[in-house]
Amino acid sequence: MSNDTDTVAGDRDPEETLEMVRERYGTIASDGQDCCGDVGIDVTDDGGCCNGNADATGSERLGYDTDDIASVADGADLGLGCGNPKAFAEMAPGETVLDLGSGAGFDCFLAAQEIGQDGAVIGVDMTPEMVSKARENVAKNDADNVEFRLGEISHLPVADATVDVVISNCVVNLAPKKQLVFDDAYRVLKPGGRVAISDVVQTAPFPDDVKMDPNSLTGCVAGASTVEDLEAMLDSAGFEAIEIAPTDESTEFISDWDADRDLGDYLVSATIEARKPAHDS
Repeated sequence: MSNDTDTVAGDRDPEETLEMVRERYGTIASDGQDCCGDVGIDVTDDGGCCNGNADATGSERLGYDTDDIASVADGADLGLGCGNPKAFAEMAPGETVLDLGSGAGFDCFLAAQEIGQDGAVIGVDMTPEMVSKARENVAKNDADNVEFRLGEISHLPVADATVDVVISNCVVNLAPKKQLVFDDAYRVLKPGGRVAISDVVQTAPFPDDVKMDPNSLTGCVAGASTVEDLEAMLDSAGFEAIEIAPTDESTEFISDWDADRDLGDYLVSATIEARKPAHDS
């Protein structure tokens, strides 16, 4: 089902893109360095995909409430998202949840609270340092029903038809081959399973200097797709009931991501939902 026309920003080699992303987020996991600290993007207290500041104010701006933040032990919330998939994933007790690009595990631990001890949460991340950090956080959060696996989200280390809901928070935009991501999400979902993803979408063409900037690509900017392209990829993968809803208020924190331009002119956070047919052909 893959679509060979799916390309990366600046027509970069996919492996080069993956390595840049892996290096950047490995540094964040190891050193606690803000992912925008060296690229000319404002380091503010506002949270967001490009801001490693995980204070309560930043997390709340992304859609989490104070109870969410307080319920997870320190060290899991790195402030690397652009929304809150828990708010619309409608996770139920006993379900199996898969988090694409799980980072230090914040959304996984919130999901574990929703699905209870009869459910299971799997986090997949391609950065060894992030996986190690997330595994350390399992004990801190007393989350025996959460596990973390090293792997790429376009080639998931997950068996076919074993997952009820796939979540993700501002990670799919980083993938150089997004069609493969949606194809593999479809594969691991049970019939009737669903995706509930928070991510950025492109609302206007990027300037050339943004498209070609590796820091914009790894910083959740230049890799964003349009709503139309995302709908086409989800449809190609086999999903139905596709709904992509831009979150207009997200421009408030996206506008803080760059010191030189207002990225709110080009990007908006969105909720991305779709369902695998109950009778998979």
